[in-house]
Amino acid sequence: MVRPSGWARRVIAVLVLSAATLTGQAQLSPPAAQAAPPLTTPWTAQVGPGNALPEYPRPQMVRSEWQNLNGLWQFAGTGSIDSPPVGQNLAEQVLVPYPIESGLSRVQRHEDRMWYRRTFTVPSTWSGRHVRLNFGAVNWEARVWVNGTAVATHTGGYDPFGADITSALRAGSNEVIIGVWSPVDAAGIPIGKQRRSPGGIFYTAHSGIWQTVWLEPVNAAAVTRLDTTPDVAAGVLDLVVQGAGISGQGVRAEALTGGQVVGSVTGAVGAHLRVPVPNARLWSPDDPFLYDLRVTLTGTGGGDAVTGYFGMRSVGKAMVGGVLRPTLNGRFLFQMGTLDQGYWPDGISTAPTDEALRFDLEQQKALGFNLVRKHVKVEPARWYYWADRLGLLVWQDMPAMRTGVSPATSDRANFESELRRVVDSLRGTTSIVQWIPFNEGWGEYDPARIADLVKSWDPTRLVTNNSGSNCCGFDGGNGDVIDDHIYVGPGAPHRPTADRVAVLGEFGGLGLRSPGHEWPGTGFAYEMTPDATTLTNRYVQINEQLKPLITGGGLSASIYTQPTDVENEVNGIWTYDRKVRKMDADRVRAVNRSVIESAGGLLLDGLVSLRVTTPGYTDRYLRHSASLARTDVVTSASPDTLKQDATFYVRRGLADASCYSFESRNFAGHYLRHQDFRVRKDPRDGTTLFDQDATFCLRDGRTGNGTTFESLNLPGYFLRHYAEAVYIARSGGPNPWDGSASFADDATWQVSAPWWRSGASLTVGSALSLRVATPGFTDRYLRHSASLARTDVVTSASPDTLKQDATFYVRRGLADGSCYSFESRNFAGHYLRHQDFRVRKDPRDGTTLFDQDATFCAQPPRFGASGVGLAASNITGNVRHYAEEVYVASSGGSHAFDASSHYDEDTTWVIAPPWAP
Repeated sequence: MVRPSGWARRVIAVLVLSAATLTGQAQLSPPAAQAAPPLTTPWTAQVGPGNALPEYPRPQMVRSEWQNLNGLWQFAGTGSIDSPPVGQNLAEQVLVPYPIESGLSRVQRHEDRMWYRRTFTVPSTWSGRHVRLNFGAVNWEARVWVNGTAVATHTGGYDPFGADITSALRAGSNEVIIGVWSPVDAAGIPIGKQRRSPGGIFYTAHSGIWQTVWLEPVNAAAVTRLDTTPDVAAGVLDLVVQGAGISGQGVRAEALTGGQVVGSVTGAVGAHLRVPVPNARLWSPDDPFLYDLRVTLTGTGGGDAVTGYFGMRSVGKAMVGGVLRPTLNGRFLFQMGTLDQGYWPDGISTAPTDEALRFDLEQQKALGFNLVRKHVKVEPARWYYWADRLGLLVWQDMPAMRTGVSPATSDRANFESELRRVVDSLRGTTSIVQWIPFNEGWGEYDPARIADLVKSWDPTRLVTNNSGSNCCGFDGGNGDVIDDHIYVGPGAPHRPTADRVAVLGEFGGLGLRSPGHEWPGTGFAYEMTPDATTLTNRYVQINEQLKPLITGGGLSASIYTQPTDVENEVNGIWTYDRKVRKMDADRVRAVNRSVIESAGGLLLDGLVSLRVTTPGYTDRYLRHSASLARTDVVTSASPDTLKQDATFYVRRGLADASCYSFESRNFAGHYLRHQDFRVRKDPRDGTTLFDQDATFCLRDGRTGNGTTFESLNLPGYFLRHYAEAVYIARSGGPNPWDGSASFADDATWQVSAPWWRSGASLTVGSALSLRVATPGFTDRYLRHSASLARTDVVTSASPDTLKQDATFYVRRGLADGSCYSFESRNFAGHYLRHQDFRVRKDPRDGTTLFDQDATFCAQPPRFGASGVGLAASNITGNVRHYAEEVYVASSGGSHAFDASSHYDEDTTWVIAPPWAP
């Protein structure tokens, strides 16, 4: 559907015209029985000759009259598609538009070359107009004849095409024949994951007609394409109307909402028209608002009219807190999605019904994802409509050429031609925010040139020159994105540069077998789990590890593999038949939303600082001083007490769990709250009023990429700095601090890395020993032995050397003064550090890397009421003992020492008196 207002008329037209086509069908043998697919979906049984994808297939350029040619066609394999079998019945039947390898097609085998044939009758109401024959997609080369006359030839399996067939038509019954050549991986063409011999991560081919075929009447002068580009800054839609048969006709374009015209423009076909969209309501995953579009050719011979839709949104890059980030509508939004392959056990590349097509996207949105990476496949136009309508960002891959073969010159020409047509056909899709021409080097050539080429075709979106730079070498070159693939991961991808954002284009791949719901064959996953609970636990664990990569590593997006099982892969959230969801939806949704929210810097129970965004004052931070909140300049040279005063714990809102409260880093139990409009730091007193005054709700920044904080119990009042003090203020209010001048800037804060990264305090210069907190092992201490860290039992009777080995001096962090380093008691200048995850004692070598590896940030204990956790300052993980050895471990990581069992106990250390003062 496009809009309810016109949908009823279109449904009636479809039903009438589809019924009319049956009377003109060629003489067929008795209907073929539907082949049983290897695996059925909830929609398999709903598909039949009379309802094969009956929806209008092109939502962005709709005509009110059309004739659906989906249904049973005659079919035959052939050795050549040069001479069409005009007037000859073919021996078999195929259900269009399902690819011939699919069970739904009723053929269920591959043919290199094939014929399709059917007859149709043009409705009498179309008399005097031209008739176009349209194909959503045919894989790969298609030759089309109408009544024996050649009307079209097309190569490319993923872009739409059509032809004006008026001159070939005759009164009454007409015959259409399509010859198709589909070599799959026997030729150097874009195929994505199709293989003639599928297995592992490659799947069954999808040959022949695999998207809707339809007829529509047009005038001699007709609209052929609408290229829409929102220009949010200018408040207009940039529109280019492409046309055929144009001889002086003009264009009238109107943007509408709720049936009311909000902006209109007239101009020429082929020109850039600027359609006003005043006070635009911006499209986003949280508010996927779409405008209607109406385009009419005007002047003598005009009258052709089409309708469509568009969303107003902008895509870009910006420095946010010193890190390059992708932006949507000028703000950084962490993009969290899935690797969506788009395969079905009954229809292979073609969803059995529109409801099924929508289902996958609805489920991903319901699980808290805001992004889909459409992996080396292009979908039918209605898939993109549902992504637009539901509010899911899309990264669009180009289907890859075959792997392991350097593409020939002619293959490269084919690839670039089809790539350009794919971009052109999808450029009006609101949800697409990134193009990916290559994946993991498959069929890759000249990636820098190709990325620049795509950017020249569409400068309004980001471009990745190769998804999976870790697979093929980070070239440090062009494009907008550095994209790593790390399985199971997430691991630490490349850091962003001055002009390229950093993303994790693939990770995860956690598997679970589901007998009775699997494709025949062996199940593959990057890590198998025994049951749904373990699978969900692991999903939560690895996604929690994204948070420090976002806040500390500059990560801006992540793609989990994958939403459903696909053929031999059993690493989906859903089974391949879409009948079983393998994970706990509530827990998946909760961690996904938590990760996205953490990208704003508000990581629950994490530490943050809030920086002023007002121009000229961006070196100032919110801090407390003598119980009152104010802003002050904070730099690396500032006193430790000032850095601590400007650092806060992010807590779940005391009065509303969907909002936040800010606890003082160095005054436990003290929170920022407002009182008589002034913001201050006070101890929580247990009253409802205090909890309400200390709860602030996150809102979009009023300027730039920052964030505003609205008072929970005084809606419309925002945290604002004014003359170095901090208030709850309302723009235009009666108080001096409510003044509207610079209000938007003053009420916008940049959530920044904390000035003080340790959440627990150690006494610098003191000597200590670190005792194991794990029950049953509390007589063991961290010590070094032959340069490696381990734990051993230490008692008063232990040798002096062992006591010395288990004693360390607390030093200010070598790489970060708000953290700590631990110098050996008996080897001066030697420090505990991590290397390849193992903790060891080594002499300081003067390098930056050593100092970073030897710096640990103290945190509250993960187990019990006392003790301390030691987090590595430069990688994700905490100091943990495991089988008597000591590592930097990450809960849910891929190593044995990352095991979640006893993780909290094993990463908590009790501060004990030094064994050797």
